[in-house]
Amino acid sequence: MASALKNLSTYDETNLPSAAGLSFGIVVSDWNADITHALYQGCLDTLVKHGVSEDDIRTAQVPGSFELPVGAKIMAGVKRFDAIICLGCVIKGETQHDEYINNAVATGLTNLSIASGIPCIFGVLTPNTHEQALDRAGGKHGNKGVEAAVTAIRMASLRKELAKPSAKIGY
Repeated sequence: MASALKNLSTYDETNLPSAAGLSFGIVVSDWNADITHALYQGCLDTLVKHGVSEDDIRTAQVPGSFELPVGAKIMAGVKRFDAIICLGCVIKGETQHDEYINNAVATGLTNLSIASGIPCIFGVLTPNTHEQALDRAGGKHGNKGVEAAVTAIRMASLRKELAKPSAKIGY
């Protein structure tokens, strides 16, 4: 759904499980730092708001969005996180670089999620302009960092819930 139709910071807080006791990695791209650092702040604030201790959050910075999957892989090798959130911003330019980078990052994070079993969240803005990026980094369309944190909490909680042994009847 287009963020023009739904605010990225709006979610049903009553339907979100507590994140207390969960641990999260956050990988942030330095490219477009005014945007990505705003995404990071929204993400961090949302995690803490829902019970995550700041001691259970580890942050790493990478040069650009293209490096997010490798940053997430390195982070996954350091500690077993319940989810890893990747935040970046690739603004469309005069060439098709944005398509190559966005596809590579999405594919890399999907493959890492599947291979590691750790949800790796795609919190990457893919706007046409810097103004559109600002609108999605705390502006009129909310903050994609908030949405990424909510997604991470939901996926980490799902993973934790499904890891519990289920009751078996008669077998």
